[in-house]
Amino acid sequence: MLHLGRETGSRTTATTPAPVDRPVDLVTVPARQGLEAVDILRRGGDQEAVGPVLHDGACDTLGFLVPPGTADGWDVPGSACTRTDGRGLRIPAEPPVSGSGWLLPPAEDAPVTDPAVLRAALDQAARLIEAADSCC
Repeated sequence: MLHLGRETGSRTTATTPAPVDRPVDLVTVPARQGLEAVDILRRGGDQEAVGPVLHDGACDTLGFLVPPGTADGWDVPGSACTRTDGRGLRIPAEPPVSGSGWLLPPAEDAPVTDPAVLRAALDQAARLIEAADSCC
């Protein structure tokens, strides 16, 4: 699971995004499923379907930034949704966890990922992974 802390130091950040100061929750999933979900969301044609995504290489997870309150009703098996304290989580330009990097960096005007859209993409990704693993 991604833990938002003060350590930084990623070599995977391709750009220097603007810090975002607004409330968010964080959905964490295994990296394989998360990467499939990102592909599904980006292939959907709506480039705003997926917001900022953090990759934690040490834990092999992806973290999707979602609207505050998502954690209250999040029940997707194999994932977790971490609630912020409601005062707004400042998303730093550098990834907040040692060994992590922004797969899709935040920007001032970038929306977070819609939880319903993310849920559907994660479900589809799980089915694709299951099919791929069972065919061989």
